[in-house]
Amino acid sequence: MTVYFIRHGETELNRLHIVQGSGMDSDLNNLGQAQSKAFFDAYQHIDFDLVVTSRLKRTHQTVHHFLQRDIPWHQTADINEISWGIYEGTTSSPERKMAFMELLHQWRIGNLDAALPKGESARELGERVIRFIDWLRGREERRILVATHGRTLRALVSHLKDIPLSDMDAINHLNTGCYVARFEGDEIHFELENDVSHLEAARLITNQ
Repeated sequence: MTVYFIRHGETELNRLHIVQGSGMDSDLNNLGQAQSKAFFDAYQHIDFDLVVTSRLKRTHQTVHHFLQRDIPWHQTADINEISWGIYEGTTSSPERKMAFMELLHQWRIGNLDAALPKGESARELGERVIRFIDWLRGREERRILVATHGRTLRALVSHLKDIPLSDMDAINHLNTGCYVARFEGDEIHFELENDVSHLEAARLITNQ
């Protein structure tokens, strides 16, 4: 089984640096739609047996070109973005910056139970990511496309690579960046990591 994991395309909240977790169900902006089309153009030759997305519409819009082919589609909240709690929808501020810096520091030193007020911890995110991977391993399809979110993608790839969640910030992700993982029994081999050649070909690379 080969699984193609991608982060959703850019939203206006991404562009404006507004916090966007599971509590913000935003649309792709014009650049995000172009990124989605560039990804489709590059991967349309692959006969996907299944498309999997989170429950949030930015992932649906990212893969809508594939969904128009009537490929079976499964939605699951297990790969929703992490909840950033009271900071969902907020703009940049010194308070927000300090809160996020402290949270990421706590995760890096191994305190995976740390969370923003009313938000989700790295441990909680990791638990649903593991549940999703267990579900994925039980599938019979040969080629699966999974559209998810930045922090969730970091947790997914970390688990598949046996990297501790405390080190998940080492996993890079750009909008529609693609990780391709080949599952062979108990072994997983990554063929591509955060591949954005489709964006380069379409001249859509940004500093996002």
